[in-house]
Amino acid sequence: MVSLKDLCSGIPVDPLPEPRPRDDSVAHAPIRMLDLTREEERLAVQNALRYFPSHCHESLAPEFAIELRTYGHIYMYRFRPDVEMRSRPLPEYPTKCQSAAAIMHMIMNNLDPRVAQFPHELVTYGGNGQVFSNWAQFLLTMHYLSEMSEEQTLVMYSGHPMGLYPSSQAAPRLIITNGMMVPNYSSRSLYDRLFALGVTMYGQMTAGSYCYIGPQGIVHGTTLTLLNAARKHLNTNDLGGKVFVSAGLGGMSGAQAKAAVICGCVGVIAEVSEEALMKRYRQGWLQEVVADLDNLVALLRNARRRRKPLSIGYHGNVVDVWERLVVEYEASGDLLCDLGSDQTSCHNPFQGGYYPAQLNYQDARDMMHEDPVKFKNLVQDSLCRHVEAINKLASRGMFFFDYGNAFLLEAGRAGADVGRKSGLHATTFRYPSYVQDIMGDIFSLGFGPFRWVCTSTDPSDLEKTDEIAATIIEELSKKEVPVSVKQQFEDNARWIREAGQHQMVVGSQARILYSDQEGRVAIALAFNKAVADGHLQSPVVISRDHHDVSGTDSPYRETSNIYDGSALCADMAVQNVIGDSFRGATWVALHNGGGVGWGEVMNGGFGLLLDGSQEAAHKARAMLAWDVSNGVSRRSWAGNANARETIVRTMAANPGLRVTVPHEVEDDSLLDRALNPSF
Repeated sequence: MVSLKDLCSGIPVDPLPEPRPRDDSVAHAPIRMLDLTREEERLAVQNALRYFPSHCHESLAPEFAIELRTYGHIYMYRFRPDVEMRSRPLPEYPTKCQSAAAIMHMIMNNLDPRVAQFPHELVTYGGNGQVFSNWAQFLLTMHYLSEMSEEQTLVMYSGHPMGLYPSSQAAPRLIITNGMMVPNYSSRSLYDRLFALGVTMYGQMTAGSYCYIGPQGIVHGTTLTLLNAARKHLNTNDLGGKVFVSAGLGGMSGAQAKAAVICGCVGVIAEVSEEALMKRYRQGWLQEVVADLDNLVALLRNARRRRKPLSIGYHGNVVDVWERLVVEYEASGDLLCDLGSDQTSCHNPFQGGYYPAQLNYQDARDMMHEDPVKFKNLVQDSLCRHVEAINKLASRGMFFFDYGNAFLLEAGRAGADVGRKSGLHATTFRYPSYVQDIMGDIFSLGFGPFRWVCTSTDPSDLEKTDEIAATIIEELSKKEVPVSVKQQFEDNARWIREAGQHQMVVGSQARILYSDQEGRVAIALAFNKAVADGHLQSPVVISRDHHDVSGTDSPYRETSNIYDGSALCADMAVQNVIGDSFRGATWVALHNGGGVGWGEVMNGGFGLLLDGSQEAAHKARAMLAWDVSNGVSRRSWAGNANARETIVRTMAANPGLRVTVPHEVEDDSLLDRALNPSF
């Protein structure tokens, strides 16, 4: 086991570490098999060898060639360090500045086997959300961070540490870009080849920005989605006896079972990977596990009758679950599902993100690289069956929503009857995206997934921050605000008061809380003061999901409720990262791809270290205000009434803020008359 000092000493080459075979005791990323040309294979190996002096090439070249041809990518398993991969208190890291130690803390949490989906392939979540492309990049990044001063900035190109550059104390310590492409070449097929060459990387959202906090990161959003779906479509605030059916227990999707129980309903979540399912069960995120449909239906009926909150993990394919629910309805007239969705990694459907119902898990993993054309056909057939069963139940009263994972998009491409509308708003399907239907309006109020990490790693610090945040949110809820805003404050006050009892921490001592601009700033300043006063033992890193008010331009998810024609534009996400960078962020990241998939979204995020200083307080005020108001402004300009009301209230509270507010066309018939030649 190497020490942190050794870990940060750079890439070991004298001598080279011994070769390391793949460890079968951990889950591994699906094998990528591409029909690379001989020239492309040569280039991939040549690119990998750039990290090593020439005297190592004779040993490493054939090894890297074997990895490329066996796994479809050069991960450099030999250089995977023998270290307990987990976040540690900042003083344990051998760095010259606290900012670097905080970034190390976040990186190691992203690769913690308790947190990461495929830790040895450096994948945090989503099937292919990389932290780095290979282990040499990890080691070199840790080395640069150990040497970095407060007047340098580390620049990351799609997992590759380009180097440390002189900057200033006011500049970010780290700038990350992942998957940046010349627009005409941002295709899925070209990405697969470029990733094999080691020249680009899919960072998902918070994998490649080092801000992932485990499945807790989406529990709160899923909880809010279910609560508001029930209010809007089931006409109830009480989910007792209601049933939610979905799929996926991997990285982000692992939150669904916990969210269902928090909401008080019965959650049935299907998962084809036994390893992923049992990981969530051992962590307490699942209460029951079954592998038989008869047992599943019996459990579901019993819990539904008793109105007992219960999370059930079904080891098998979700298509079989949906089709069985159809059979149950046709036989008895009982509609056993009230709410439905899907959180498979459908953004990557042909390389392990979606498993066809016709094959078992292992046969599917074999076929996807041995016969990718046949595998693709089976996936698309399965998607059609999937949607057919959902359509039957939805026609009887179940409410289904797309959870922004490209499920309806890919099902439509497969030929399923998803009712996709043509024309400018081709982002609309028979079933709404949860953003179109629910979360979009919440984003437009300025509320989104604010996060923090207690770098002491002490649970008592997290408890203190929960109390600080809860007190602030409860005070804000007492102010004169619109009813819609008060509802959000009350939901979130309840969430943070109950967060500890739900045991959601996996990895770092982190928390998520939906808050608006005023709440985020107040909470950050209170945390910073608590660090300065010694109430908290160590600095706090604040961040957010890229899936937020301003962080993401995604026409099939975050901006799917933008109807002025700009849903396909990405100015907001790019402007957000630029604005965060000069307003005080410790690091910023800008990604192509995330959630919905490569080429379908532009998104960005930040990390900000609250070290108790006045400078940190100034940065938090300036940066967090911009980080929220940017997105609210864009949503207001696109015509969202909630956003317009929110940005007008924000301007009234801040004389320095002046936003262009749209004038509405009061008489729609004017447009038709104007376009009539006889007008």
